[in-house]
Amino acid sequence: MKVLIDNGHGAETPGKRSPDGSLREYAYTREIAIGVAIRLQQAGIDAIRIVPEETDVPLAERVDRANRAYAEAGKQAILVSIHCNAMGSGAEWMPARGWSVFVGGNASQKSKRLARTMAQAALSKKVKVRQPSRQVLYWTSDLYICRKTNCPAVLVENFFQDNREDVDFLLSEAGKQCVTDIIAEGIINYLKAI
Repeated sequence: MKVLIDNGHGAETPGKRSPDGSLREYAYTREIAIGVAIRLQQAGIDAIRIVPEETDVPLAERVDRANRAYAEAGKQAILVSIHCNAMGSGAEWMPARGWSVFVGGNASQKSKRLARTMAQAALSKKVKVRQPSRQVLYWTSDLYICRKTNCPAVLVENFFQDNREDVDFLLSEAGKQCVTDIIAEGIINYLKAI
């Protein structure tokens, strides 16, 4: 099984940063994606980043890359898209906090199982996990990358880049390790169960 890792946005994408500029989503998600890929490779899992560029690769190109990799892997691949959430425009600090995972509106059962496994990994870390109800651990949304990718796919929103406490956590070494662990352990646990 090949793991496809997508890191959100690019250096020139407007907004997509904390109000004080200390966290820039494109840089943060790339750092986490690299850490996740290394961790998975150390565990013997074939993991690749589909967007190594610093520029904002369009969603259609990201999907094309994922779908090509899925076909080349004999339809044995999953995709995880890594992002940081935001409640507002990025101009001011907001109250929303926490970690969440999304699937597309047309999500397969495998995508939903991957999302549940990711959320369970987050819950095991004792962080605030945002979920639509006590019974449902993931959100469903019409996200292009999840909807158009042929393989099982989820999008993780790693806390809020416009919440001061979340940003402090994200930028700390403990926070970076926690986010990397959530994603890597969620993937590893999913793969163990299939």
